[in-house]
Amino acid sequence: MATAVTGGENHYDRAEEVKRFDASKIGVKGLVDSGLTTIPSIFIHPPQTLSDLKPKPKSKPPVVIPTIDLSAPRSTVVEQIAAASRTFGFFQIVNHGVPVQVLDRMIGSIRAFHEQPTDVKAKFYTRDVTTGVNFFSNVDLFLSKAASWRDTLQIKLSPTLPELENIPEVCRDVVVQWSKHSETLGELLMGLLSEGLGLDTDRLKNTTCLDARMMVGHCYPHCPQPDLTVGIASHTDPGVLTLLLQDHIGGLQIKHEGDWVDVKPVHGALVINIADILQILSNDEYISVEHRVLANPSDEPRVSIAVFYNPSAREALYGPFSELTLQEKPPRYRQFIYHDYMKRFFTKELDGKTLTNYYRV
Repeated sequence: MATAVTGGENHYDRAEEVKRFDASKIGVKGLVDSGLTTIPSIFIHPPQTLSDLKPKPKSKPPVVIPTIDLSAPRSTVVEQIAAASRTFGFFQIVNHGVPVQVLDRMIGSIRAFHEQPTDVKAKFYTRDVTTGVNFFSNVDLFLSKAASWRDTLQIKLSPTLPELENIPEVCRDVVVQWSKHSETLGELLMGLLSEGLGLDTDRLKNTTCLDARMMVGHCYPHCPQPDLTVGIASHTDPGVLTLLLQDHIGGLQIKHEGDWVDVKPVHGALVINIADILQILSNDEYISVEHRVLANPSDEPRVSIAVFYNPSAREALYGPFSELTLQEKPPRYRQFIYHDYMKRFFTKELDGKTLTNYYRV
């Protein structure tokens, strides 16, 4: 397995170590289960990243991202969601229609998948996304300067689910149920966000923004040296919208006004964040913001499940909605083909907010 570093300078063949780790198909959970007490070199992040992880002195009250009650009058919900999307790019929702028992079962089933023996999980380990179901560690493993301390089960939810026998049995039934809930909730949120921009309710839906959903079930195992790595590096999501279910452990942070802010778990709540495509479509009315997950110091693995909402019209042109571009606020982005946009995202490491800057006029 990869070389471990306990201090000092250690020269090694990174490309070979990354290849060896990926070929092992055990993920970081497998490293932990093997009794590892120091993290391999490929996971150690550069000093500038690590210095940014250290808590800063607090000179003002902690920032709390908004929690929005979807059972309030629709006009109130639209106003609150629009305000949060313009100010934070993140908000939590409650009374969203998904039973808490379903959320708990979802967390439990993804946790159960990741806690299976490594030889069972290895059957699903692949970077070939055409299967619709794949298990891997670090989507940008071969592109990043340093790997992050997490494993992922990825399942395509739409336009069509994979064949049921291809979905791991330990989470199969609840994933099917979760897919239906995420479709219903996604349509509701897209409508509210469209109205918050002063557009027709179905404006985002009609742009196929609901039609390609991808689910990822992340596991952030205990990290023996959490001050040397991260759970996921700072980035923005490339799609339209992200729905996140996190467990009770925490570790998610967003960047707000230059500071890192904790998104503390609220049992029964779902976290929503604006992604890059929606910032572009809204002509900067809504913002996608950098976020990251700290390495997990807890003995208990942290689990989270994200659903990414993406357009299905991959050869279509995207850019700011014409209704939102006026003489006093011209388009701030050039148009692009969605397929080219996603290809650009998946040929670079997760690294800050780069796609919107690339397409900015």
